[in-house]
Amino acid sequence: MAIITIAEAASLAGKSQKTIRRAVAAGKLKSTKIQNKTRIEKEDFDEWVLNGCCGTEEQDNNVKRDDEVNWIDVSAEWTKDGWRDKNDLNGYNFIDLFSGAGGLSCGLVMAGFNPIASVEIMPQAVETYKYNFIEKQQFNENVETRDIREQSVKDNLYESVKDKKVDVIVGGFPCQGFSMAGYRVVDDPRNSLYKEMKDIVEHLQPEVVVMENVEGLRSMLNGKVEEMIIEDYKKIGYDINLTVLNSADYGVPQYRKRVIFIGNRVGKTNYHPKPIYDESTYVTLGQAIAPYMTMPENTEINHVFSKHTKEMQERLAAIPEGKSLYKNYSDAWKKSPWDKPSCTIKENHGGTNVHPKLPRCLTARELATLQSFPADFIFKGSKKWQLVQIGNAVPPLMGKAIGLAIKKMLDE
Repeated sequence: MAIITIAEAASLAGKSQKTIRRAVAAGKLKSTKIQNKTRIEKEDFDEWVLNGCCGTEEQDNNVKRDDEVNWIDVSAEWTKDGWRDKNDLNGYNFIDLFSGAGGLSCGLVMAGFNPIASVEIMPQAVETYKYNFIEKQQFNENVETRDIREQSVKDNLYESVKDKKVDVIVGGFPCQGFSMAGYRVVDDPRNSLYKEMKDIVEHLQPEVVVMENVEGLRSMLNGKVEEMIIEDYKKIGYDINLTVLNSADYGVPQYRKRVIFIGNRVGKTNYHPKPIYDESTYVTLGQAIAPYMTMPENTEINHVFSKHTKEMQERLAAIPEGKSLYKNYSDAWKKSPWDKPSCTIKENHGGTNVHPKLPRCLTARELATLQSFPADFIFKGSKKWQLVQIGNAVPPLMGKAIGLAIKKMLDE
């Protein structure tokens, strides 16, 4: 595990050392003491950057935006669900790049779209995707564990969809490399994944492209990354509109903000879904996980309890709602309030979510419910990999809202 100093963190973030120390003191940036000196794990630093925490001072002041957003009401179509009823499918096809377990794909199917291919490198996530989309839902699509950077993978993808119309390509490309200091955006090998997605879009020429990413991307390199994405897609014929959506606004029992890029090459209006819920109508954590309060363990549905000592159970029970077990780790071992949407579900290394009423951590099933996955959506792999897949996923209901907005664009 790489360890960095305060000075190194400041250099990487393009911040002052004072700003880094403030973040550490506030518990926003995890740190540890080594020989009485403050040290930061690089993984914790990267997560802090990606969550937008390093943009709270001078960076945010420098990046002022007035997004040009074309909001559209999708509430009239909200009761339709292509995941439950194939009669609600609308005939439009999509490809999901970096699909993970299939959160965004599930949401688009709910909105009526038909999946024809996906690309994902994590074997456990591919196993989950195949089980839910092919074995259970009987979709006919090309799904394999594959690295999008390999030309053979792209060629196989192109061959598999050559006789089908590709209406939409979606993907949440990794963006850790964009947080590096300076403007050497293309130097980080992880950024090649962004380029690979753009190349696939340019080759297949879908009418619509959708990109999802963490809110912190907007402040990376003082907004230069966002500008680069818009300009790059303009060069290949796509006009882009973007804004930040909060999953709670679309019935997800969780606060989760993501920047959503929507672009098209056919002169249509890029629509973003107008919020359907508000603070007074949000679905709460309690409403979502109440059915599991008295349910015994069930490995078949990913409902497996963590094993805690009696002492740990007492400590978990004593955590006030909205607080964390450890004072210096505000987002780890956190107990979200019962009567509000959950805090953001993460992939769970250091991001454990504590049950508000019971002396244990939330199960994978409960966390999947807080992500708005259907109750019969089953995750494969060990519990560790189930939690990673759930934490990395796009909430399906937010994906559904995006899909319904895209459908209105395509229908015009």
